[in-house]
Amino acid sequence: MSGILLMLLSLFVFGAAYRYYGQYLSNKLKIDPSRETPSHTMYDGVDYVPAKTPVLLGHHFASIAGVGPIVGPVIAVSFGWLPVYAWVLIGAVLIGGVHDFSTIVASIRHNAKSIGQIIESYIGLSGKKLFLLFAWATLILVIAVFTIIVTDTFAAIPSSATSSILFIALAILFGLSIYRYKVPLWIATIIGVMLLFISIYLGYIFPIQFDKVTWQLLLFVYIFAASVTPVWILLQPRDYLNSYFLYLLIAAGTLGLFFSAPVIHQPAFAAFEVKNVGFLFPALFVTVACGAISGFHSIVASGTTAKQLNNEKDARVIGYGGMLIEGVLAVLSLVAVASMNNDMFRETLLNKGPVTAFSIGVAAFIDNIPLLNIPIDVSTSFVALAVSAFALTTLDTATRLARYSFQEFFEISGKTNKNTLVQNRFVSTFITIVIAGALTFSGQTMAIWPVFGSANQLLAALALLAITVWVSKLNMNINFAFIPMTFMFAVTLTALAMLFYTNLIGNNYILSFISMLLFVLAVILGLQAYKVLRRNGKEVALAK
Repeated sequence: MSGILLMLLSLFVFGAAYRYYGQYLSNKLKIDPSRETPSHTMYDGVDYVPAKTPVLLGHHFASIAGVGPIVGPVIAVSFGWLPVYAWVLIGAVLIGGVHDFSTIVASIRHNAKSIGQIIESYIGLSGKKLFLLFAWATLILVIAVFTIIVTDTFAAIPSSATSSILFIALAILFGLSIYRYKVPLWIATIIGVMLLFISIYLGYIFPIQFDKVTWQLLLFVYIFAASVTPVWILLQPRDYLNSYFLYLLIAAGTLGLFFSAPVIHQPAFAAFEVKNVGFLFPALFVTVACGAISGFHSIVASGTTAKQLNNEKDARVIGYGGMLIEGVLAVLSLVAVASMNNDMFRETLLNKGPVTAFSIGVAAFIDNIPLLNIPIDVSTSFVALAVSAFALTTLDTATRLARYSFQEFFEISGKTNKNTLVQNRFVSTFITIVIAGALTFSGQTMAIWPVFGSANQLLAALALLAITVWVSKLNMNINFAFIPMTFMFAVTLTALAMLFYTNLIGNNYILSFISMLLFVLAVILGLQAYKVLRRNGKEVALAK
């Protein structure tokens, strides 16, 4: 099988999906460019700030991408390349794209509040409390895990630490130039991207070295600041500039793929069960999250993205389009490792990890671009640096989103009282980071990663559940959200039941309890939603 053929087919499918299914969804959701968004009606200069389309796409894409669309496909290729490829294409188009796009629209129609607020409006307050508690706990785990990932990267590649610090300073200058000094976006972007690559060069010249504990403490200080400062001065511009890293990575990797013309060496189907991963169902659909569908996207979409959406028409570009771009990255990741011979793939994955496997594979593509003449070790380092930059992006975005979830949990009638201690953004952020820090230093973070994978996809199922109930209340056909929701519930409930049993017989009672708790939560919310859907159906029938 040709790697070029796989990439061309995916580009065709994603392009057609954006043109036709994206427009279908826009019609279903009644997108109205004349309707003001919360970034204007609720502007506060801190969280609610309108952003230009390319800037918000950069922030949204950088936040949802992270290492997910890279790590998932690389690990899951052990099942064979065909199941992974099919899931990415079908998932991104019919499930993930619907999930992200619909979540943004539902959020802006509810004052840019989270999915929890939507659940309260249509299912009840108890449903909202359960969802927000679950979302906050999941984000705590994201913060802890990504702190470790970024710390390990900084300690292993000191140049990436220097570059990342310079990126932060550059983002502040970029934000000030756009919003305070009104520099045209295109001029600021050209200068910003040039300085971005100069920062990479300076990182190689002046690497900063600290031990892991020092980096962890510094990261916690940074994410506290990033969570409480206005989005326009750090979070938004940094993610926008960093997105050019990933755009360049995708463009260079795809171009190199066409020049290198790789042949897929991994089998189309290898096994129904893979050691340390699980059975094809449900493990494939939990392992390959970002790139197909990820519950974390719904928190980003209804958290930072909805609060910055300038116009309703931008939701399609950012929500559906952003998901499809991530699908392209997932396909590139798949082809990069599936084109390795089996021994090289196994050795690299087991001894160096999925990010390194991806970096080596994509660097090999870039090495084949004529006239570029970039040494293979330099291109490998560039790919690894780009990945680490997005891990840091996910880290600070997750912290702000955890703060939102914490504040919303204590809201009364959908309103935040910033004078209340637990709803103060400084206090809520501090509590979040302290708990995430305790988990980080406990040394147990990676042990609960499989449960997190299932929890992440359960978030997606619950977000689709909220969308389904919301759409049913509007007396519209719910199938575009209901069918993906049903599938994701089947995946996550099966995965959690298997994790409960596996951890129980392995005497890991804490993880067994967490798995069962998540299972029960999903069932309770599902039953509550079923009652609402039945009631809405009867109301529609009576109206007719």
